[in-house]
Amino acid sequence: MPKRHDINSVMVIGSGPIVIGQACEFDYSGTQACRVLREEGIRVILVNSNPATIMTDPEFADATYIEPITTEYLELVIAKERPDALLPTLGGQTALNAAIALDKAGILEKYNVELIGANIEAIERGENREKFRKIVLEIGAESANSRICHTMEDCLAGVIELGYPVVVRPSFTMGGAGSGIAYSEEDLHRIAGLGLKASPTSEVLLEESIIGWKEYELELMRDHNDNVVVVCSIENVDPMGVHTGDSITVAPALTLTDREFQKLRDVGINIIRAVGVDTGGCNIQFAVNPDDGRLIVIEMNPRVSRSSALASKATGFPIAKIAARLAIGYSLDEIQNDITAETPASFEPTLDYIVVKVPRFAFEKFPGADTTLTTTMKSVGEAMAIGRNFPEALQKALRSIEQKSAIFAWAQPRDTGEIARLLEDMKRPHDSRLSLVQRALWLGATIVQVNEATNIDPWFLDQIVRINETADLIQQGRDLLAPLLREAKSLGFSDLQIATLRGVGESHIRELRIQLGVLPVFKTVDTCAAEFAAKTPYHYSSYDFETEVVPSDRRKIIILGSGPNRIGQGIEFDYSCVHAAMTLSEVGFETIMINCNPETVSTDYDTSDRLYFEPLTFEDVMAVIDVERAAGELVGVIVQLGGQTPLGLAQPLADAGVPIIGTQPEAIHSAEDREVFSRVLDVAKVPAPAHGTARSFAQAREIANRIGYPVLVRPSYVLGGRGMEIVYEEEMLRDYLERATQINPEHPVLVDHFLDDAVEIDVDALFDGTDLYLAGVMEHIEEAGVHSGDSACALPPITLGKEEIERIRHSTHAIAAGVGVRGLINIQFALASDVLYVLEANPRASRTVPFVSKATGVPIAKAAARIMAGESIAMLRAGGVLPRFGDGGQLPAGSPISVKEAVLPFGRFHGVDTVLGPEMKSTGEVMGIDTSFGVAFAKSQVAAFSGGLPTRGTAFVSLANRDKRSAIFPVKRLSDLGFEIVATEGTADILQRNGVPARLTRKQFEGVGPGGEPTAVELINAGEIGLIINTPYGVGSRRDGYEIRTAAVLRGVPCITTVQGLAAAVQGIDSLLHDQPCVKSIQEHVQGMHWDNV
Repeated sequence: MPKRHDINSVMVIGSGPIVIGQACEFDYSGTQACRVLREEGIRVILVNSNPATIMTDPEFADATYIEPITTEYLELVIAKERPDALLPTLGGQTALNAAIALDKAGILEKYNVELIGANIEAIERGENREKFRKIVLEIGAESANSRICHTMEDCLAGVIELGYPVVVRPSFTMGGAGSGIAYSEEDLHRIAGLGLKASPTSEVLLEESIIGWKEYELELMRDHNDNVVVVCSIENVDPMGVHTGDSITVAPALTLTDREFQKLRDVGINIIRAVGVDTGGCNIQFAVNPDDGRLIVIEMNPRVSRSSALASKATGFPIAKIAARLAIGYSLDEIQNDITAETPASFEPTLDYIVVKVPRFAFEKFPGADTTLTTTMKSVGEAMAIGRNFPEALQKALRSIEQKSAIFAWAQPRDTGEIARLLEDMKRPHDSRLSLVQRALWLGATIVQVNEATNIDPWFLDQIVRINETADLIQQGRDLLAPLLREAKSLGFSDLQIATLRGVGESHIRELRIQLGVLPVFKTVDTCAAEFAAKTPYHYSSYDFETEVVPSDRRKIIILGSGPNRIGQGIEFDYSCVHAAMTLSEVGFETIMINCNPETVSTDYDTSDRLYFEPLTFEDVMAVIDVERAAGELVGVIVQLGGQTPLGLAQPLADAGVPIIGTQPEAIHSAEDREVFSRVLDVAKVPAPAHGTARSFAQAREIANRIGYPVLVRPSYVLGGRGMEIVYEEEMLRDYLERATQINPEHPVLVDHFLDDAVEIDVDALFDGTDLYLAGVMEHIEEAGVHSGDSACALPPITLGKEEIERIRHSTHAIAAGVGVRGLINIQFALASDVLYVLEANPRASRTVPFVSKATGVPIAKAAARIMAGESIAMLRAGGVLPRFGDGGQLPAGSPISVKEAVLPFGRFHGVDTVLGPEMKSTGEVMGIDTSFGVAFAKSQVAAFSGGLPTRGTAFVSLANRDKRSAIFPVKRLSDLGFEIVATEGTADILQRNGVPARLTRKQFEGVGPGGEPTAVELINAGEIGLIINTPYGVGSRRDGYEIRTAAVLRGVPCITTVQGLAAAVQGIDSLLHDQPCVKSIQEHVQGMHWDNV
């Protein structure tokens, strides 16, 4: 059946902010859907609260609403836009749950909006645990023995029948939120309690334990004609018990017999039919008992899932794009496969290569977090690699996640006495387990022993033994000849690994390889195992014999992506890379993307002219450069847009004679080297806080005493806020140096005077060597000392006047010129006692580029790429890329107020303190946009936190002494707005003396009072507190504050830890109470900004 003609407008719901369990894979799928629908002539209305994604750029939808994904705001958009249909299956669990809520509220019926892509009944059958279990039984398959529970009493009764351990799985959640394995009643209370709260239907499934079984996934698609294709099979290397998002996975499945695979396939097809998914994709997870082959169906996602992005990139089969076309009436046989341009989408993909995905974790950001991997997802990103065999793909993937400890190594001495400890340590699933497995096997542990300790399939263990055996040959052989070198490279060994084994430099191995003719070739992802020719240049390297790269004589620019998502380097950098690819293609360059992140838009095969799915290491990037240099002119490589990963490659590439376009490596170094940057600031006459470098505690103490407490201390050899703390006194300094760093002459510590009570300002700017374009000036809502990535900020700035803006403009120009910037620069300033200090300058794209672009309506990343390619700011103004007049420092009348708010992952890491500081901890962000700060801030809170800000109820207040004076007025305003104030003794006393009624509550360490008076933590746990204001002192937060903030996370209560945040929250609450919410598309906001009148 061809496209439906009764659908002229479709509303697409995005997935909201990047959170653990729901990351930028839905940005990828949503962007694909929006593109396809517009190609089909359909008006697209997009709702998504995330400014960092490419899909919320105005060019991807006809009307883009950066608004909270709640029933209230979605109804406002529907009432205004009157879409014919709603497509909710490409925005993860967030979009699916939002659609269900709209249906239950009668809103879809009220406005005559049709749900496409999935119907409510199918969603219910797939997501509701009880209904799905019945369907599985009806088709003759088997589920794990289980019980449906809606209360804790149900759970306690269910476990009597099932026995411990039990798996807890909430309904309608993502990323395993609220799930876990309970080994005792205490575990059950904790895990099931969270699960019941996490589920929007207060429903959990208790399952018999199938821990240790093998886990598989199938990605399927079905159309309204009942055509079904199995797009991809995926096998988890880790056994059941580890969330699939935290497991190393491989595609296609490798340890199934053909008969077992056919059984999985038949069950999967029967399930998709029985559930009723008839216009889109779904993901089904299975468990297989390795002892007897018993097959269990675990669960189903009746939507495009996290694994769909991996399956799409692994096969070249664009699941989201095809799902969007199916939703508007096409059938699979009517949709052409882009890659072959011959076969229809009903032609199942076939792979003649192996794909491995490895997760990336961020436990180092959360000291005290439980690193055990369970059914609750904890990874923050992932990398994917493609090879001709499993060892090659695995080793490429391990080096792609940019964590040295993950790469296989063979450190001496070879002590067999380690084996017992390694076998014991690997029993607990954690992020370093595979390294323990590899070392134990190398030391002499048997495959049987390791299998018994981990339940990892013996086939995978045998492949690791093969890698170890090759490492031994490399280490022990007298001469490294071509056959052994080629064998090692075909198993994924890097030059650096081989060099380490041989005790020589990496460059020596590279030169030897070239001399011996051991060079990689590039194969093509073609979806059909070379049965049909691929028309899209989507490549991966291998040590095979025939390259499939078609030579090109065009002028080329290579863009280095940002690699796997991690805290501090996320989707915002992919946004800039995608914009560069798009705009440079438009002006005639051949754009070449190198990246290894399967979740992103940059690794879509049609984002750039060529895509290389490769690790971002010097060796792997140089291999691509060498092949592209063979034909055509390489204009240069862009390293400025992908964050710290490509920036770290700038100097090695330049040293190898590779042209770097934009800011040069020596300029990058001048901003990152403290002494060189100090000289730049001296010439520019821009002050920085007093500072010093210490190589011992005595030196650190002397510097701190000289420049004055508080001081900001951090190791000199890390970036991105890692290890930073604010220290208020000598004892804290001693504690930090003992606990957080190894201070010595090789590893000094940087000590800066910390500007207490300063206003922090973030600036993004473009510089072409002559002219400066001030893209955006953002004022942080939290004081200096909270990492810029974790602080809420406003654009335009709320309290800065024209004079301050001009000082910022002058200082930015001087620093950009002094450093030698060509393209983007981000500078963080602090305004204290009317003095403008420079805290840091980064000559690259920053996390805030997407936010600034959407807040001002100017495509900053596109402009930056064009400057790097040789255009001037004057040319970009004349060409309409930048406004003809004015810039982000002087926004035109009618400009909206935009607020960016961070989204934090504390709910995944129970027991970790939620206090914000100089080390970044957020995983994503949201944006509120409106005509006033109060409304914009309130929207950002609704978008960031479940329930947003409360408008009535009880607020608990506990303040550090230094904050009490400045908090009186905002707390009084809360009281005037109708909140009951509850406070601990010292805070209550100050508030009462200033006329603020405050009820006294006991501190946690005081315990329950003689008359049964509860502590603050007990009030929070009892659900009596709707808002918490708790400001800590310094870094050594008192135990009381920690207990309070932990209780806030467990109960989902908004918890504010700075006075500035409190003041903004009060404005937001005031706006919620007195202003009517309204919605306006980004396109409307941009049209209302009259740049010509600046």
